[in-house]
Amino acid sequence: MNRNARFTRNGAGRRLVVGVPYLWMVVFFLLPFLILLRISFSESRIGLPPYTEVFEWLGGLSFRVLGSFSNYQFLFTDDLYLSAYANSVKIAAISTALCLLIGYPMALGISRVRGQARTLLLMLVILPFWTSFLIRVYAWIGLLKSEGLINGLLLWAGIIDSPLALLYSPFAVYLGITYSYLPFMILPLYASLERMDGSLLEAAADLGARPMAVFLNVTLPLSWPGVIAGSMLVFIPAIGEFVVPELLGGTSTLMIGKVLWSEFFLNRDWPLASAVAIIMLIILVLPLVWWQRHQQQSEGDK
Repeated sequence: MNRNARFTRNGAGRRLVVGVPYLWMVVFFLLPFLILLRISFSESRIGLPPYTEVFEWLGGLSFRVLGSFSNYQFLFTDDLYLSAYANSVKIAAISTALCLLIGYPMALGISRVRGQARTLLLMLVILPFWTSFLIRVYAWIGLLKSEGLINGLLLWAGIIDSPLALLYSPFAVYLGITYSYLPFMILPLYASLERMDGSLLEAAADLGARPMAVFLNVTLPLSWPGVIAGSMLVFIPAIGEFVVPELLGGTSTLMIGKVLWSEFFLNRDWPLASAVAIIMLIILVLPLVWWQRHQQQSEGDK
């Protein structure tokens, strides 16, 4: 085989490898997004499909636009949807902060352990993924309800006189989301901390830096990529969470995932639900764009 033929075959192989992810994104992200975008400009109706057409073809290349921005205007004038978006961002941000506060010491401790103990600790972090997400959330109902295990232990110990209202509260939602997404915070942090050069910590200590100063000036800055990656992995799915607020939050917790489900399946208002989904997608894409620019800036500085 001559050199040109080998180059051509390698180039075709590279294009194939690169093209498969792009094809996946087009089929499973771009096309559904365009379908939702088209439906969001239509109006609700009784029938199949439960929405009107956005374009009316007049023949040839001529068409008439029938869609409007009424659904988006309604979202920004109704306090229910604005409150749902704001509450979703707040719950996702607080849950991400809780995951970071709990996950960082755990990841740091795992990275400092050697041998089989590290493998065992990583296995314990990954172990919850072996169980259904729905079953794990249902388990918290048995723990948090008035006659559940937590209230039973507190009553038995004499700490409380009557059961606490733990279930169907914001506390239960924060607890459920933090528990569910904590591994997504620990693993990127561990990967970042595990690659850290230990000689840098020893050098800082030899120069007289206290442990807290070593952490703030050496460990934390070097683990910043893991902090950002873990925060994105927790914040993005948490903002659209549906199962946890539905099962643990009840009617007292309003999040955009519950609103989206209600519009699609209870109200059967597909155009408005599509507009809700498009706005939520924009909110989710903004952190990703910021992360991408941060990565490019970091690589440029290097």
